[in-house]
Amino acid sequence: MNPPVGDARKRLERLEALKRESRQGGGPERLEAQRRKGKLTGRERLDLLLDEGSFVELDRFVTNRATEFGLADRKILGDGVITGHGTIRGRPAYVFSQDFTVFGGSLGEAHAEKIVKVQEMALRNGAPIIGLNDSGGARIQEGVVSLGGYADIFLRNTLSSGVIPQISVILGPCAGGAVYSPAITDLVYMVRGTSFMFVTGPDVVKTVTHEDVDKEELGGADVHAETSGVAHFAHDNEVQSLAAVRELFRFIPQNNTERPPAGPDRDSRDRRSAKLLEMVPDEAHRPYDMGSLIREVVDDGFIYEVHAGFAGNLITAFAHLGGHSVGIVANQPAVLAGVLDIDASVKGARFVRFCDAFNIPLVVFEDVPGFLPGVGQEHGGIIRHGAKLLYAFCEATVPKVTVVTRKAYGGAYDVMNSKHIRGDLNLGWPTAEIAVMGPKGAVEILYRKEIAAAEDPEAATEALHEEYREKFAHPYVAAERGYLDDVIDPRDTRPRLISALDTLANKRDANPPKKHGNVPL
Repeated sequence: MNPPVGDARKRLERLEALKRESRQGGGPERLEAQRRKGKLTGRERLDLLLDEGSFVELDRFVTNRATEFGLADRKILGDGVITGHGTIRGRPAYVFSQDFTVFGGSLGEAHAEKIVKVQEMALRNGAPIIGLNDSGGARIQEGVVSLGGYADIFLRNTLSSGVIPQISVILGPCAGGAVYSPAITDLVYMVRGTSFMFVTGPDVVKTVTHEDVDKEELGGADVHAETSGVAHFAHDNEVQSLAAVRELFRFIPQNNTERPPAGPDRDSRDRRSAKLLEMVPDEAHRPYDMGSLIREVVDDGFIYEVHAGFAGNLITAFAHLGGHSVGIVANQPAVLAGVLDIDASVKGARFVRFCDAFNIPLVVFEDVPGFLPGVGQEHGGIIRHGAKLLYAFCEATVPKVTVVTRKAYGGAYDVMNSKHIRGDLNLGWPTAEIAVMGPKGAVEILYRKEIAAAEDPEAATEALHEEYREKFAHPYVAAERGYLDDVIDPRDTRPRLISALDTLANKRDANPPKKHGNVPL
C-alpha cells in the first residue's frame, strides 16, 4: 500500500532539509571566514575539479561518534569531509574533500571511515582517487581512534599504489600524521600562501631546535616544490591547481590495466623541424635549453612538466607524440650541464616508475656528462640514489626510446635508458658523443706522460683532444656495435619517434616472477 501523500511529502521535505543542512558545513559564518582567507569551500573545490553536474555524494548523513569533550552535542552532517565520485574529462574518478569549517577538517573515526570507503571503491572499480586536503590533523578529542583512522588510510594508499593513480591536492594545513598519506600518493599539488606540509609545526620546531621559522618557510608550497621535492606542483591559487589536475587526466589512464588516453593527433606525424639543427651548439661545453628542443618535437609543442621547480638538471614531463601519451625524461644542459645528482636521480626514478606502473611509454632525451662529483654528493649517497634511477629504467617494461643529442658519458650513459638495460630503440644525432668520459679528462689520463714530455704541452694536448674526438667522441662506434640502432638527421626526430611508438604499441615484456624487487631506497 502506498503511504499517504501527506506523509510522503513530509519525508521528502525532511530529506531536502537534511541535504541543505549537509551543504552548510560548519555554518555560514565559518564558510565566509574560509573565503576571507582566500580559500574555497570544500564543495566549491569539487565543482571546479569535476565535470559540471557529475558529482555524486556518498555518506552525507554520517556524523562523528565521539561523546567526550562536548562532541556529543556537536553532530554535523558529513563530519568534515565530502566524499563521492564524479567525472573528469568524462572519465570516472573518486574524490574526498576535507571541510575546514567543520572541526577544522580534523580527522576522527567517522571522517576516516568515509575516506577509506571511497579509497576501496576506487581500487575495486579501477578509477583514480583525488584527495583535497585541508585539515588541522588528528581530532584530539577522539584520541587513538584518530591515529587508527590515519593508519587505515595509509594502508589503502599502499595497496592502491601502482594500481590506480592517486592524486593529493594540499589546500590548507597538512601536519603530523596527515602528511604521510599525500607522501604515499603519486602526485602532490600545493598552493602558495595557503597550503602547508610539515611533520611538526613552527612552534614545536622552535621549542625543540630553537629555530625561528614561519609556516611558509618551514613547509610552504615553494619549499616543497623546489627544495624538499615533496610537492610536484606549486600554483598561485586553488583555481589553477584544480585546473592542473584536470589537465593531468589528458595523459594518465584509469588504472594499471588500461592504456593512457590518446591525444588529439592534430599535429602532422611527418613534421620535420629545421630548428633542431640549430639548437645543439657545436661546442660540447655550451649549454642549451632541452625544454625548447622537446617542445619542437612533441605534439602542438605542449608538455605537462612534473617537478618543474625541483632538480632542474633533469626534465620530467608528460606529452603526446603522434597522439601517443608519453612520459619524457631528459637531461637539461642549461642547469648544471644536465649532470645527474642525488635529487635528479630520485626525481627521475619516481617518474619512470609511475609511467611504467601505468603503461605510459618513456621517451628519453639524453645529454649527460655523468654523475655530479663532490664530497657532498658522495656523503649524501649519490651511489645509492643514482642506483634508484638505474633500477627504475632496468625494471620498466613499457616501450622505451632514447635520443642522444650530445654527450652520453660514463655510467650515466648506461643509466639513461641505454640499449643494455632494455632500451627498445636508441637513436643518436650526429652530434652525439658516447664515451667513458669527455676528451679533456680522457686525454689527461691516457696521455699524461706524452703531454709532460712535449715541447709545447698546450699544443700537444689540443692535438690529442682532436685525435680522441675523431676516434671516440662521436656516435658511430656505438652504432657499429648496435648500441645505437641508428644515427639520424635531427630534423627527422619527431617522425622517427612516432614510428617507434607505433611499432612498440603492442610490446610485451615482463620481469621474473617475484613478490617485489628491493629498490635501493
